[in-house]
Order: sequence, then structure tokens, then C-alpha cells
Amino acid sequence: MRDTIDLQAYLRRIGWQGAVAPDLATLQAIATAHVAAIPFENLNPLLALPVTLELAALEHKLVIEGRGGYCFEQNLLFEAVLRAIGFEVSGLIARVLWTRPEDAVTPQTHMLLRVELAGESWLVDVGFGGQNLIGALRLQADIEQATALEPFRLVQMDGDWRMQSLVRGQWSSLYRFDLRPVPLIDYIVANHYVSTHPDSFFVNHLNVARTTSDSRLSLRNREFTVRRMGHEPERRTLGSVAEIRQTLEQQFLIMLPAHPQLDQRLDSLPDNVPV
Repeated sequence: MRDTIDLQAYLRRIGWQGAVAPDLATLQAIATAHVAAIPFENLNPLLALPVTLELAALEHKLVIEGRGGYCFEQNLLFEAVLRAIGFEVSGLIARVLWTRPEDAVTPQTHMLLRVELAGESWLVDVGFGGQNLIGALRLQADIEQATALEPFRLVQMDGDWRMQSLVRGQWSSLYRFDLRPVPLIDYIVANHYVSTHPDSFFVNHLNVARTTSDSRLSLRNREFTVRRMGHEPERRTLGSVAEIRQTLEQQFLIMLPAHPQLDQRLDSLPDNVPV
């Protein structure tokens, strides 16, 4: 199994020009470029295609084929990139709380990364979809940290850390996690559930997102939303398959797979999005 990545091919994929180094400026910049260039998307589970976490497969899909992926794909790829640059990085696992009550008991189905840099710990996460973190967050509790979009913060509660963002004047938790490094096998097990279980959201609904320096774009089933700081969200419902395909290609920059059931699956998407 190959454990190194073609760093130059990746940097071309995210539109990076210039040198990289294991420093904070590089970490912030490539994390920001990553979420703008490589979209969050779940077309493979939606089409009953396997989601493979081997690095060569991730590199082929997200870098060469012009596709995106969800958290395990995105953050495992980004972890390999950071290692190739020279960062010290480890993977963590989280329980998603976004749009759920703070005391909700949810499975460990999200991956994020911890980076050690100049005696400090930082968190990066290029795979949370519509509420992606831009850049890196210092691993320090109870301080508001600015990003290009909403402020983020970390809080400690009941023995866990919680990642939160300030949305419409209210702090909302994205997920909770601890700081124990996670072996690949735990991601493989969680990935199998979210990509194949009949009750998984990713198996039953389209979920696509891209985050730029000034906006958040999301597509959940047929509901396309653009959120810009200081403005009301712009929402519209996509009608035809052609309109969905055009949005995926032009707004989310996805090179769509040549799958015989793609149009049929897109046509079957409902208008509404479950909470």
C-alpha cells in the first residue's frame, strides 16, 4: 500500500503556486485553498459505489479525476499532504452535533486532524461540508478565533472538546471529540457505516458543499444555497437533472462520474431535505 502522495499534483489541484514549508502560514493557506478547490460530495454512496480509503485511491479520485469526497477521504488525503510537507500530524475522530441537541448521543463518524507546530497544537478539518473550518484553529479552549468567514471556538465540556462556530449570533456545536490519536482501522469501520448502511444520510440523500474565502455553497438534494457573510442565504430549488448536473459542475467544480445510473439517481432526489 502506497503511503506517499504526489505533492506537486495536489498543489496544482488546489491552485497553489509557490513554495510550501511546515509552518503556520502554509498550513492556513493550503487548508483554505483545499476547501475552495476540492468539494465535499457523496456521489459514491448515493450511487452505491465503494468509498475506498487507501491513499492511492483517494489521490486518484480527489486529485486526478477532479472529484471530491467526504470527511474520511478529504482529511486522510490532507493528512498525507501535510506529512509530505513535513508537518507532524495525527487523526482524531468525532461525534457530529451540527443541527442536533448538545446532549445528543451520536456515533463517531467524523474525522479531523491535529497538527503539532512550534510547540503548539492546531486543528484542521477540510471535510465538514457546509460548515467547513477555513484554515487552522489553535487547540485552546474558550477563545474566539477569527476565520475568513464565521468565528470559531473550542470549548471543553463533560471531558470532551467541542468545535463551535458563531452562526447568526449564536454559538453552535459542529461536533465533539477527544484528543486520542485514531488508527486507520477505526476510520475504515466508520466509513463502511456511512457509505453503505441503509439508514445513512449519505446513502439516501445528495450532500455537496464548497467553501470559498467569502461564501459557503451547499446542495442538499435539490436545495442549492449560497451563504455570504452579512447577507441572507440565497436559496433555490433545482428542477431538472440538467440543472442539477450544471450546478454540480459549475458551482462545485465536480467532474461528474460517467455512471449509467447517475441521471436516474439525480432525478429521484426529493425537493425537501430531512433535518
